[in-house]
Amino acid sequence: MILPGRAALLLALLLSLPSVGATRIVNRRIERNQILARALRDAGLDGPAADRALAALEGVFDVRKSRDGDQLRLVLRDGELDYFDYRQGAVDEWQVRREGDRLVASKRAVEVEKTLARVQLEVGSSLYEAALAAGEDPTLALALADVFAWDIDFYLDVRRGDRVGCLVEKYVSKGRLLHYGEVLAADYQGETVGHRRVFRYQLPDGDWSYFQEDGTSTRKAFLKSPLKFAHVTSGFGNRFHPVLQYLAAHQGVDYAAAVGTPVWAVADGVVTVAGDTSAGGNTLCLRHHNGLETCYLHLSSFGAGVRVGVHVTQKQVIALSGNTGRTTGPHLHYALKRGGVFVNPLNQKFPRAEPVPPKQLADFREKLRPMAAQLDAASVATRARARPLVPPAVLSLP
Repeated sequence: MILPGRAALLLALLLSLPSVGATRIVNRRIERNQILARALRDAGLDGPAADRALAALEGVFDVRKSRDGDQLRLVLRDGELDYFDYRQGAVDEWQVRREGDRLVASKRAVEVEKTLARVQLEVGSSLYEAALAAGEDPTLALALADVFAWDIDFYLDVRRGDRVGCLVEKYVSKGRLLHYGEVLAADYQGETVGHRRVFRYQLPDGDWSYFQEDGTSTRKAFLKSPLKFAHVTSGFGNRFHPVLQYLAAHQGVDYAAAVGTPVWAVADGVVTVAGDTSAGGNTLCLRHHNGLETCYLHLSSFGAGVRVGVHVTQKQVIALSGNTGRTTGPHLHYALKRGGVFVNPLNQKFPRAEPVPPKQLADFREKLRPMAAQLDAASVATRARARPLVPPAVLSLP
């Protein structure tokens, strides 16, 4: 029990102790059309204090590159800035700390780990949805579409129940996926395309490419489609034209594509046409080897540096789809000529690139063996736990 006299003495001693400064933590995001200086003021800094924080960042971070959604965390002690953390994405982070009477800025080192992951997908409605269902980022579906681009059209050829497995590099920070690296091996088992398996291998000249288990190249002279994911809305041949209102020869294939969808070159070639062709709108044509030519119509814009006379490479994004010219809605019209005559792009057969050189086959087989074993193990495990998926109502496959 504290006696009244002692209580008064204790109270006096407590009142005589120096007060501990109040600490306040403020978390904010850069809002639309907001500059960093304004965000700092809205977070509680006065003009001079905000200016000192920005001055500390000079030479470390260009404040003009701040953008919507960037995160700010301020620690204020007695109203003075003690610590300022600025985050732009998962791995870009800057700090401003008080050191004595001045503020010092630095970029924070974020540890990034590269791992090799084994991923299995089962198609419910699309490869994109399959990636989401497996807890993966949907960009993995784009990477796989890129790997199989010469053999599989990921709208026409995919069926419910198809299975895809892959060994893919993952870049992770603090247990969080930042992005995928290279797909080292991939396996597709499908109702329409059958069983396809590919491996990434470096050739003697230093180039990397994908090959089948027997060393055959997966690369062909032409891709199956000028878009990674697209729905054919009008095939090759005579069709009733909804604008012209009569039966007309449709000398190409129409793909449904929202305005701004990337269009890639189906093969190496030289640009022969890049401009407005009236009914075709913005049109791009490429001349390829062996008397082949491709044309891409109704584009919204051309790729950077793409103009007549320029050489482009297979899989290069050469344009964005659009709704220009005489159309009934956004789409891409894709045409193929052989010897000056229009042919159906969907039924053409193209030769494959050179296989693994004979002298490299032994090395190729040795390197693919452990990857093949991992793909086989993943496939067996998936079949053991397979269960029906409930597909989204967005798209129905045959």
